[in-house]
Amino acid sequence: MRRKGLLKRDHRATRDTRPKAGEGLVEYLSQGRGTRIEEASAGAAEERSQQPGRTDQTTGDGEHTFKSIGYRARGRIARGARYRAIYRYRGQFSVKEACGCLGVSRSAYYAWVKRMDRPDPDQERMKIVLEAFDRSRRTYGYRRIQIWIEREYAITINHKAVLRLMRKLNIRSVARQRNPYKLIHNRYGVIHSYPNLLQQNFSSDRPNQKWGTDITYIRTQQGFVYLAIIKDFFDGTILGHALSKNNSTQMVLRAVRTAASALQSQSGVIMQSDRGTQFQSPAYRSLTEQCGIIPSMSRKGQCLDNAPTESFFSHLKEELIKHIKIKDFQEAVQIVDDYIHFYNHDRIQLKTN
Repeated sequence: MRRKGLLKRDHRATRDTRPKAGEGLVEYLSQGRGTRIEEASAGAAEERSQQPGRTDQTTGDGEHTFKSIGYRARGRIARGARYRAIYRYRGQFSVKEACGCLGVSRSAYYAWVKRMDRPDPDQERMKIVLEAFDRSRRTYGYRRIQIWIEREYAITINHKAVLRLMRKLNIRSVARQRNPYKLIHNRYGVIHSYPNLLQQNFSSDRPNQKWGTDITYIRTQQGFVYLAIIKDFFDGTILGHALSKNNSTQMVLRAVRTAASALQSQSGVIMQSDRGTQFQSPAYRSLTEQCGIIPSMSRKGQCLDNAPTESFFSHLKEELIKHIKIKDFQEAVQIVDDYIHFYNHDRIQLKTN
């Protein structure tokens, strides 16, 4: 009995005296006295991003650069962050209590610890993928990289495996990337599209029946100047124009307001435009509704749907801009104003269509 007592007392004397994780780990992490679980995850991601060949984009031919993390991937990242937190504070908190507090099993944690010192099984194939990517001058996607590997190394590899390795390396082809403006429009849904009402029928029998609007740029010695115009298809008069140092929606709105002053009490004029972002904006839609203007939009890649407006820009550049050097924005404003006055009042208009 005495031995059992001694053994019992010895067992109590050697008991783990570290605080229970349920009592202190969450508070310890949340009070900022160490790396939080989220910070541990972020730190691991930062370490991975410092590997050679990495960029800030995802990978693959035509893959979405802003693709969200999948459900299973989020679960793996969250578990990895918990394992790192337990491993970091294993000296302050017992592993058993920490695993119970953070909702992971001890067997999974110890399996993760064993895998820490193992070499990456994809290391050799990642080197080959990175070599193919560099040899192609960063132009190959996962399909061409697969063909290159089979041709140069005689190694059979699935294209999905190449894509996974490229994602792991965080590399992607620099060719044919997604248009960021299209991504913004598709994500936030701020575009307004309109049908092509004119169908290249530009003839009109009275003023203020059919208009056209468009934007062009003018080169100066201090940079580009942008010009937006409103043209009446009846007699070719430029009803309104605006210049700006930025290709902005506000420039288009100024030109529309100037032209709308000629409407007086009339309404129902059709105004043709291309598919530029300025003409798809909510501000443009609101102003046209306020002025009684019916927007009409060209088809994709069909510049002839707004040919009369494009013809004015051709005359402006062939008859004026091509033959002079413009110093700055103020000189561009003066020159364009003078030419538009000449175009509206003095220039003989000939219609060949």
